[in-house]
Amino acid sequence: MIGSWRVKHHRLKERLTGSDAWQDFEGTCVMQPLMGGVGNVDDNWLDIPSGPYSAVGLRSYDPKNGLWAIWWLDGRSPHTIDVPVKGNFQDGVGTFLADDMLRGKPVKLRFQWSAITANSAEWRQALSADGGKTWETNWVMHFTRA
Repeated sequence: MIGSWRVKHHRLKERLTGSDAWQDFEGTCVMQPLMGGVGNVDDNWLDIPSGPYSAVGLRSYDPKNGLWAIWWLDGRSPHTIDVPVKGNFQDGVGTFLADDMLRGKPVKLRFQWSAITANSAEWRQALSADGGKTWETNWVMHFTRA
């Protein structure tokens, strides 16, 4: 995933409300390696309808336990970094989980990376309000090499 990407976003307008209203927008992502390849950082531009913003994704791999950790820093709240999701890749799908909060209530957060090729990839974000029994996908990104 190192390099420059065009990103098509498909995002649910409201999370865990039963909404089925989605918004589509474009973006870019430029990823570069860190720490000799056991980490990477990406600089993102999201051109959302309510106003564009930038964000940073930071990832690190721990070879001792085989887990990746992923942090997200939203440029609209530049002093607050999100809780890290942690996980690994199995059979070509990366699944990363965390405990988080939404509107003051605990939720499970899941990132999934799949369909990764040299020129494309897909990322999905989902939340669960029932401890992981059911999941609501609220954001899908389709990456195409720029």
